Amino acid sequence: MQMILSKPTLKTLFGVYGVIHRQSLLLPSPLRCSAVLSTINIYKRDYRRPGQPLDNRWPWQKIQFDFSKGVEGIKKHIGLLKDEFVQPLIGPEGRPLLHHMLEQTRVQWEFRGPESLKQWMVSSDQEIGGRSEAYIKLGKNNITCLLYGTLCSTPPRDGETRYSGYCTLRSKLPLASFDRKKTYDWTNFNTLHMRIRGDGRPWMVNLAADTFFSHNKDDIYSYFLYTRGGPYWQDVKIPFSKFLFSSRGRIQDNQNVLWLDKIKTIGFTLGDKADGPFQLEIDFIGLANDLAHTEEFAYELYKRNPEV
Repeated sequence: MQMILSKPTLKTLFGVYGVIHRQSLLLPSPLRCSAVLSTINIYKRDYRRPGQPLDNRWPWQKIQFDFSKGVEGIKKHIGLLKDEFVQPLIGPEGRPLLHHMLEQTRVQWEFRGPESLKQWMVSSDQEIGGRSEAYIKLGKNNITCLLYGTLCSTPPRDGETRYSGYCTLRSKLPLASFDRKKTYDWTNFNTLHMRIRGDGRPWMVNLAADTFFSHNKDDIYSYFLYTRGGPYWQDVKIPFSKFLFSSRGRIQDNQNVLWLDKIKTIGFTLGDKADGPFQLEIDFIGLANDLAHTEEFAYELYKRNPEV
């Protein structure tokens, strides 16, 4: 027998649901907190990125204990802690104050050996089951960084992922002694200066700044990097005022200026949906103070609720 619910019956059911929901909110706080915490723990334990197998190991099972590496790590962090006390006595970032005030250019990253590649990490859509490949190595003369691979925009057949096809090169987060968070201070400069050699593909330069809240961890500032292709090197200068504020790949309506005193990482992303091989060679990444550039922010901001 099929029962047909009329409109009064539906209203009654929703009314009963509202009463039950309000009664659950009136329960003692320990009961509510325990229920919420248990739900969070369940979702946190069962969460996985699309295309990745579920890891059910406990946190202590993922730690690799090594006594010799522990001793080396302690020596390293004590040396870093010593530098943190000595460098401020010399000047900002361990340099004389006069040199810091008159500084017009600075090479922040350069590739002069295998040790310089350890400051960078490469990722692609293989993390979500994609088919793109990206690798990093030194150039022919061992003084440049060569990022190469193959881009494939075919999404994985996992029933969850709809879009794919990206490769990324990103600098590692700078750390102080005992793995404390550290940032770069670029307030003396207004332009990003790079020497690159590409294959004609458009890239995206991403700058990440430190934030006060954890829900802003995906906020980045991006701008376009157009490579010419060919055997000749290309000097690129991008003012910091041109960078767009975005979060999780979406440009935000509320734009703001990049915080140059809290820079964490810089990255290069390729996702132009042109399947095939690619390469990007980088000589150095530096900073410049262009006195002719006086623009503070390139994008006009609008008031959402203008004053009457």
